[in-house]
Amino acid sequence: MKKFIFAVLAIIFMFNLTSMSQTKSDKKVVKFLIHTDYGDMKGILYNETPQHRDNFVKLVKSGFYDGTLFHRVISDFMIQGGDPDSKTAKPGQPLGMGGPGYTIPAEMNPQIKHKRGALAAARTGGPSNPQKASSGSQFYIVHPEKGAHFLDNEYSIFGEITDGLAVIDKIAAVEKDKSDRPVKDVKMTVKIVE
Repeated sequence: MKKFIFAVLAIIFMFNLTSMSQTKSDKKVVKFLIHTDYGDMKGILYNETPQHRDNFVKLVKSGFYDGTLFHRVISDFMIQGGDPDSKTAKPGQPLGMGGPGYTIPAEMNPQIKHKRGALAAARTGGPSNPQKASSGSQFYIVHPEKGAHFLDNEYSIFGEITDGLAVIDKIAAVEKDKSDRPVKDVKMTVKIVE
């Protein structure tokens, strides 16, 4: 009887291990591409931040980002885009307040850092946003080689650029006005790579 119980327990244990490994490997990595006149950036979205991942995928598939600008560019810090108001903005017009009309709850993960190429959600700062809820559409990409670790656990990082890091350098180097907006528009189109 003991042998039978041990055999059944062994089978259950092996089944659970198999199920766990299949669940891990079944998590499909979502890939994306951001096209600009300065080149293409390819990246992945993190499964550890599912609300941000799914929102980004939804917006990309709807064409939300196509024709938007990298409207805030600070060399050795980050490049920011995703404001829908930037599609029709006149030169010099202040940007950075537009969005889809909602925010996303914060999904900070202490294991995910603001390394070079990190893709993170912009947000309103200060006492008006104590929950650190993210913008529904605006995002930034970290520029410096050393990263921007003072932002760790303050903003939700939901992906990273894996190919095309030199494009960040090119965009970060463009001429900007006093509001950090590129003088010549840096438009993007974004797609999910299946």
